[in-house]
Amino acid sequence: MDNETKFMITCMLFAAICSSASSDEWKATVVKSIDALVTSCVVLPCSFSHTGGNLPSSRLRGIWHEKDGTKRNIYHEDPTLIKDNFKDRTKMLGELSQNNCTLEITDVKVHDNGPFCFRVELVRTENNDPTKDKFSFVEDCVELNMLTEPPKPTVIKLQTATKGEPYTVTCSVIHTCPTHVPKLTWNHDSAKVTVHHKDIKQGNWETQSILTFIPEEDDNREITCTAEFNGGLKSSFTFTLHVKRIENYNHIIIPAVVGIGTALLFGIPCILMANKYKNRIAELQNQEGTMWNRLSRLSRR
Repeated sequence: MDNETKFMITCMLFAAICSSASSDEWKATVVKSIDALVTSCVVLPCSFSHTGGNLPSSRLRGIWHEKDGTKRNIYHEDPTLIKDNFKDRTKMLGELSQNNCTLEITDVKVHDNGPFCFRVELVRTENNDPTKDKFSFVEDCVELNMLTEPPKPTVIKLQTATKGEPYTVTCSVIHTCPTHVPKLTWNHDSAKVTVHHKDIKQGNWETQSILTFIPEEDDNREITCTAEFNGGLKSSFTFTLHVKRIENYNHIIIPAVVGIGTALLFGIPCILMANKYKNRIAELQNQEGTMWNRLSRLSRR
């Protein structure tokens, strides 16, 4: 192998290594697939790394586009470069200077299924034109699973409530729209309600409503938890409350106590009188025995 061939092979290997190292520095982390409720909103979690080091947001431009065309933008800082059917419906929630490229899509349409990819560009400060440092993460795109019906709430409850004792019911619903969370309501009035929101990762969030009330004996009614999603769609879960009476044993306890009291009231004097009568009979028997003994001694004389 001559020197020229060796040199060419070395250059090719060096170029391959550099290319690999460079591509490793451009990374995006997204959720590959996420549910999106039609008419509501969806938030696409996204983070990225780039070759520019720590740059101010003024040097970074974030773009979201359809996978089959980098010019088919669903988000761009210049609204004139966004596809008509996505105008006024997309918003960058993340701070690019913090490598956060999270995107919000509102008023979700049936055709918003994607896949959608993020693109980052380093721009010149003086005229905002892109530099050669730009990258589209077409291998890390997001596809939307379109939901035309809202998910039903999940209810956790005890099978039976007890009259006069606090009863708690938990209603929760999973969603992908943390910027416009679903509203959970109950058809029960005089009650305490606590609401929580929780990030359960992978772009999914949980809204939870905890209902606490004290049921009455005649409280066997239907209780409904309704979830209203951004955009107006609703779903609900209904169950019938069964209230258990607290057993009252007064009809047994009171007569028994009265009986015992009566027995004690009249029984003790009777026992004392019986003992006194018994002792008196014993005294008379002793006296009678003494008299017969005396008579027996007199007769023998």
